[in-house]
Amino acid sequence: MTDDATAPNSSRDLNPVPGLPLHDLAGFTHRWVDAEGIRLHAVEGGRPTGPTVVLLAGFPQTWWAWRKVMPGLAERYHVIAIDLPGQGHSERPQGAYDTHTVASRVQAALTALGVSKYWLVAHDIGAWVAFSLALKYEERLHGVALLDAGIPGITLPDSVPTDPDRAWKTWHFAFHLVPELPETLLTGREREYVDWFLKAKTLSPNTFDSAEIDHYAAAIAAEGGLSASLAYYRDAAESARKNHEALERGHLTVPVLGISSSHGSIPDMAASIGPWAKNATGASIPQAGHFIPDEQPDTTAAVLTAFIDHVSAE
Repeated sequence: MTDDATAPNSSRDLNPVPGLPLHDLAGFTHRWVDAEGIRLHAVEGGRPTGPTVVLLAGFPQTWWAWRKVMPGLAERYHVIAIDLPGQGHSERPQGAYDTHTVASRVQAALTALGVSKYWLVAHDIGAWVAFSLALKYEERLHGVALLDAGIPGITLPDSVPTDPDRAWKTWHFAFHLVPELPETLLTGREREYVDWFLKAKTLSPNTFDSAEIDHYAAAIAAEGGLSASLAYYRDAAESARKNHEALERGHLTVPVLGISSSHGSIPDMAASIGPWAKNATGASIPQAGHFIPDEQPDTTAAVLTAFIDHVSAE
């Protein structure tokens, strides 16, 4: 089932998070689709007959993370940005946030949207899901680009470093795993937490303005948002187990682009992904921290376009 939202008070009434402000992006339409029994939010636009590019965001963001990249891609491509389960304006199901389960739901949403084959671009937790999706549905992909992500069992370090110069990049993985404590400390203080992430992990702490921080904090503070955000981390061990189980059957053969940045979390995404993918290449975006699409949107769009053009020409 697919529901379009093209005007106020139309099928926006089907939005499972109605109290959360819904931002519009010129040339794009909000849609909600059934994905294995839950509603996922998608934002679609660009050239209807062009190659499809699917965008997935990570913690603590929503599809809005791609708002600066989407218009540039839309000049040549059919662009779809999806809120993952528990993220933004998608439904917040109870349990099952391992990335293989989530990948199945993302694929179900794309099938409902009539997308047969596509390019997949994903950042942070979105890249966790994208890697698992590529393992499960490689035949549906032209290629996949993964931006600065510690993917469970793949690029995520086995332990959190204790060196303060590095620990700030990954300390939250352990914190989010602790039962109940994050909820106790963060409920009612979601904005302060999101503010720290968006400022500490960008090269320039002025990358995000107050309204953007408010937007992402509100998405996490909305009913079920915090629990869902933490659930991805709490199910990370299961995600890693399923990744390696799938890799025992065969490594990725689809073209993979690992995108790093000058001041990001994973110094060389391509090198980290290389042992698991037969066709992995890399790109590094200068003057950016972890939130690459927000910090360098034009360069991000150019790198993605070059990757798509290169693979398509082969």
